[in-house]
Amino acid sequence: MHPNGWDRGLQVTADGNGLVGHAGAILLRKLADQSGLTAALDAALTRPGTSPQVSRGMVLVSTSIAIAMGATAMADIEVLSQLSPVLGAAPSDSTVRRALDLADDRTLARVAQARARIRKHIWELIEGTPAGFPWLAVAGKVLAGWTVIDMDGTLITAHSDKDKAAPTWKKGYGFHPLGAWCMNTRESLDMMLRPGNAGSNTFTDRKEVLDKALKQVPAASRRRILVRVDGAGASHELVKHLLTLSSPRKTLLFTCGWMITGSDEDAIRQLAEGAWLPGIAQDGSLEDDKDVAEITHLLSRAGNWPGGLRWIARRVKPSRRHLKNLTAYEKQAGWRYSITCTNIPHTGMDGVPGSQHPQHIDATHRDHATVETDGVRTAKAMGLRNLPSKAWQVNKGWVLAANIAADLAAWDRLLGVHDHEDLRDAEPDTLRYRLWHIPARLVRHARQRILKISPDWPWADAFLTCWQRLCDMPAPA
Repeated sequence: MHPNGWDRGLQVTADGNGLVGHAGAILLRKLADQSGLTAALDAALTRPGTSPQVSRGMVLVSTSIAIAMGATAMADIEVLSQLSPVLGAAPSDSTVRRALDLADDRTLARVAQARARIRKHIWELIEGTPAGFPWLAVAGKVLAGWTVIDMDGTLITAHSDKDKAAPTWKKGYGFHPLGAWCMNTRESLDMMLRPGNAGSNTFTDRKEVLDKALKQVPAASRRRILVRVDGAGASHELVKHLLTLSSPRKTLLFTCGWMITGSDEDAIRQLAEGAWLPGIAQDGSLEDDKDVAEITHLLSRAGNWPGGLRWIARRVKPSRRHLKNLTAYEKQAGWRYSITCTNIPHTGMDGVPGSQHPQHIDATHRDHATVETDGVRTAKAMGLRNLPSKAWQVNKGWVLAANIAADLAAWDRLLGVHDHEDLRDAEPDTLRYRLWHIPARLVRHARQRILKISPDWPWADAFLTCWQRLCDMPAPA
């Protein structure tokens, strides 16, 4: 066959009937409705003395679904009109804007309470699946029983003048939101929208985001928490605050980056060569030219910090791009150093053998880098590449909708396709390509509506299984 002959005799028209594009949106809408999220959000968005014609909870859920499907602007809600024979009329972009404009602090607090209630129900269902609740594995060891929260900031470029957009530390222009993610499930627990010039280590911001994120974690899963913070967010105030969050009934451990000073280099200089141990890769194997050692007993400024802290040093051979940033001591020693501060005790993390060793602590903290892929990159793929409005409060509402979209994507994976290896841990683009953007035809027969997808679609069985599981999902008590 001639390579250019495929279009011979082909005509393209726009008169098809009963066609439904992006049919996978029904999975997300069914999940939101069946879990009670839509109703909970509707109650949280209710204003005294108002009776909107369209459920505000449905509008916020529809916006989140549109974001999950790839929407980057409020006008993209029009994509859901393709599904109006199935889902009912889609809200207009002006209705979406009015719903997002409700995102004042009081309403956001009510929405957070609603999300936390539904999350508790969802986590119970996830735990009841054959796959069980997803525990993180670090350096070949499973952190069973530990809920891991990663905090990180990201930058959103503003391509036009928007309220509170400002120059960023990377010499761009836009916003600098700060978020917290549950790395077990990849849910977005909380995110604070901030101007572009907001500081990386602003304690009050990090305390607020962390406190709200902890409230999103069901009480039963708050008994053992691990919080990881990068070096940009570490501060004396944050470390002191983290140390106050443990109690006899719950344990909160943390790792955070550390800004190295001359006194820290003096501590490293005092280490005997035999004190350095090989680093551990995430698969549990030993690393070449990467060593780890504890320097707590040598750190002169340790006395200025609260008790119970440990400091773990790591050295690696510097790459070419690091050479210009090396200190005089690093150039002399031929190593590039970093330090992790932690309160993981010498008894280790409960139920995780070997977690007290410096190598495991180092690997645990380095695994924090996954937040930039599993958390930040997912957020950018679902609504946070751009903020669509000039108004600050509307953009806060958009960030909320993007966080809900991340939750729906995580719940869809963990409840609907937990036994499909190629979908259970899939990123948004993969879910869109394989499940959410699937085409279908809507037919009516015997007073029934039937949504038909192609039997040849490679993930047709996964789609049908996911739909049936969501239909069978029990409602919250």
